[in-house]
Amino acid sequence: MKLLRRISFLLVALLILVVAARAQGGFHLRGGDRVVFYGDSITDQRLYTTFVETYVVTRFPHLDARFVHSGWGGDRVTGGGGGPIDARLRRDVIAYKPTVLTIMLGMNDAGYRAYDAGIFNTYTTGYQHILETAKGALPGIRVTVIQPSPFDDVTRPPDFQGGYNAVLVRYGQFVRELGERQGLIVADLNSPVVAALEKAKATDAEAAKKIIPDRVHPDAGGHLLMAEALLKAWNAPATVTAVEIDAANKRPARAENTKVTGLETGSSLAWTQVDNALPMALDWNDSVLALAVRSSDFVQALDQQPLKVTGLTAARYALKIDGEEIGKFTKEELAEGINLAVLPTPMAKQAMTVHDLTLKHNDIHYARWREIQVPLQDRPLPHLQAALAVLDSLEAEVVKQQRAAAQPKPRRYELMPQ
Repeated sequence: MKLLRRISFLLVALLILVVAARAQGGFHLRGGDRVVFYGDSITDQRLYTTFVETYVVTRFPHLDARFVHSGWGGDRVTGGGGGPIDARLRRDVIAYKPTVLTIMLGMNDAGYRAYDAGIFNTYTTGYQHILETAKGALPGIRVTVIQPSPFDDVTRPPDFQGGYNAVLVRYGQFVRELGERQGLIVADLNSPVVAALEKAKATDAEAAKKIIPDRVHPDAGGHLLMAEALLKAWNAPATVTAVEIDAANKRPARAENTKVTGLETGSSLAWTQVDNALPMALDWNDSVLALAVRSSDFVQALDQQPLKVTGLTAARYALKIDGEEIGKFTKEELAEGINLAVLPTPMAKQAMTVHDLTLKHNDIHYARWREIQVPLQDRPLPHLQAALAVLDSLEAEVVKQQRAAAQPKPRRYELMPQ
């Protein structure tokens, strides 16, 4: 009996540790993970998925996780243009032996009409079949189920009483309940985007329509908010780096996720940083994306890179990084802290280089998959597999360049009185 009590105690303690570890917010992905994004045309746009990939590669440059984007326009839980569901799962998911799978389906499944119980039953049955098939073929796979992204009934009037997005919300509730029952991660890609649409509409009603221009397929700004929701579900950290320089006492007071060396003080300040991460790769010249960001908590939640300098004596300073002027700031602004992640820094440019390579390797995979593998899969072509292997090797070379581009670099900071 004592042994049984001891075993029971140890099991309870282990369970508490597991729950506590998850509550503490460790990032979901691990080294060696293979991630497959599965879904319909919204996943097929390769926007929220590539934002997520670039975030992971730039925020965790030493984490060796790989990504496959397997969305197909028009798909439902039963399959679609890429074949019936079992063929899709076998070829476009299981073949890659993922350790992590995300699933977002529902936009097409609900039929673009008022709620219909028969259609809903097809969805619930088919969704459960997808999970059973994936788990059966890939024991230990970690699945994230995604509540469907919204149909825009915010910036334009609904097509029928209650609107189509209310139907999608009902489908999303099923996904949430199913995920919770099975202990899966659940990501809500609907309500945060709806909230941002409402805020954007109040700011600029015409521009807000461009966040989801056809009411179904989001622009880059809408996809960025969807990526945020998925990353939040994965416990993604907000901080890129955080640095505080105490000019009065001539010392770095804080250096989080970076190393500060060679501090020089006087009328001007200078130091070197080697950061462990990069800010999010964002095109701030995209006005619709900028509106989406302003209408959300994206920066607060995922893109914080504060630089704080206290004890300055001059009224105003110019900040240079690697010789490039980033901006001019008052000593009060610097004492409060500025967020480098939203400024045109060399680190932001480095992140954009990484994102460009993210897009390039995905373009290679898309061409291999959709223009060669699938169209030719039933033809007797002796060189088909060799051609696919060459494209796989080419993609691997681009991924290698992507990872190299994300690695830390020393950056020289200068603060000069104006």
